[in-house]
Amino acid sequence: MNSATATLSEQLESSVTRLAHVLLRGGDSGLSRTAASVLHRLATAGPQRVTELAVYESIAQPSATTLVGRLEGQGLVTRGADPDDGRAVRVSVTPAGERLLAERRAARARALDARLAVLDDAERDALATAVPLLARLAEVPA
Repeated sequence: MNSATATLSEQLESSVTRLAHVLLRGGDSGLSRTAASVLHRLATAGPQRVTELAVYESIAQPSATTLVGRLEGQGLVTRGADPDDGRAVRVSVTPAGERLLAERRAARARALDARLAVLDDAERDALATAVPLLARLAEVPA
């Protein structure tokens, strides 16, 4: 299918997927994508139970438990008592985890800056105009 016959959704899906790969490679920190996603989730949504993380990541709970154990061993998360249920545990991101996320964001931004540098001012302006729309698409429930 060429770009003339592809629908907007197909074109957008293809471009966003390729760009996501560029950004993910640009922010390489030795973490798996799932580990990075779990850290991001904890940093943005606050402490979570392992079961919540497993559901969010669409992975089995034993896999989430193993992942949290690895992240804890690296000093990126801590486990603590759940104030709502003494039998449960909540996982929180540590300051080291937050620093790693910030470093990853900065590395991805640098990778994107290099790509944006090849665009002219009008193309960068067009992208700047599209950013709020892309953000809105990302927030629309499926």
